[in-house]
Amino acid sequence: MTPKEQETTNVTERATNSLEDRVTGALVGAAVGDALGGPVEGYSPTQILERHGGRVHGIVGPWNGDAWRTARPHAPYHKGDGHVTDDTLMTHALVRVYATVRDHLDAYAIADHLVPDLMTNPRWIPELEAEALPLHRVFLAEKWLVTRLHYAHADPREAGVGNIVNCGAAMYMAPVGLVNAADPAAAYAEALDVAGAHQSSYGREAAAVLAAAVAAACVPGATPDTVVSTVLSLAKDGTREAIERVCEVASRHTDFESALVPLREAVTPYDTVGPDYRAPSLGARRPSRLHSIEELPIALGMVLVSGGDYRHAVLGSVNYGRDCDSIATMAGALTGALGSPVPDDWSKTVSEASRLDLWEPARVLTEVAYEIFERDVRRRRAHEAAFTRLGSLGCSD
Repeated sequence: MTPKEQETTNVTERATNSLEDRVTGALVGAAVGDALGGPVEGYSPTQILERHGGRVHGIVGPWNGDAWRTARPHAPYHKGDGHVTDDTLMTHALVRVYATVRDHLDAYAIADHLVPDLMTNPRWIPELEAEALPLHRVFLAEKWLVTRLHYAHADPREAGVGNIVNCGAAMYMAPVGLVNAADPAAAYAEALDVAGAHQSSYGREAAAVLAAAVAAACVPGATPDTVVSTVLSLAKDGTREAIERVCEVASRHTDFESALVPLREAVTPYDTVGPDYRAPSLGARRPSRLHSIEELPIALGMVLVSGGDYRHAVLGSVNYGRDCDSIATMAGALTGALGSPVPDDWSKTVSEASRLDLWEPARVLTEVAYEIFERDVRRRRAHEAAFTRLGSLGCSD
């Protein structure tokens, strides 16, 4: 089969995927990408190549082997062996908020539901190999939610101001795109409100754009190109410029190996962290209209490089290094929503190793998405009737 014939086949298959298929593909795909990227997070492609004697092609063990508890005392996490990280813990937490509210969310829903969930409900934490509060595993940028919303009583709509500007909100925003499936503008607006409780500046913008990208990927017949075109019509400032530049470079490649260095070079002017991921520059993660998080543009670039193929996009994201668990989470959500299947052996291993049912959150969110859509239709019809009545009153003169 020629590449053109394969692409035609892929588009046909994507056009027939149901909402449930796309929600499942996105959420399971995000979790598996997260688990594959976790053990090599923070390292460069060269370091990954040397450590593993080649590129990573599937689930691998901890970077420091059996010394994972003590090699990095400030982060004693069992990354690897199919364990999901905080990206998935936060994504599933957001799904639970939707399951409770059963309607569109805003920043107040994060304060009222997500924060208490992080603080009061012990769950199995794969990287800790123990049951614990999710709050004890999430990164400082996510602990900010508890500090600002629970203890400081900040206005939820502004609570993200002052936090580290990073991918913390974007990494778990796929559910917003799925609830607004096939309506990218609505996904963008809802995620912008939700993320206001957590992030500001380009971190908040990235969350909105990721949600829009997932919603765009759910459009029947969507392709990587249509997803990128859609997000470019919505994204603002440095985020838009970074996506445009990275995707322009990505369009010249069909294999992640050749794309690793060019994609990093393309995003570098917009990334504030700098060349050494573990030693950020002085200006790192500060608000700016000129910059972007690195993870989202690279994830979109890998989706383009792969032609929307899940395995290729996720492995490219993993081997890119740096914050590759979040990059692979985003790429996995997007290709999963496009309809590219998540390898069964990966998903089963991750589910078993993490002691998580990766499919249950998708079932729940699909059910909620239908409920929200039906409520939206009723609201829209009520508005149409009221507006039509206003029009008829205006014409009575």
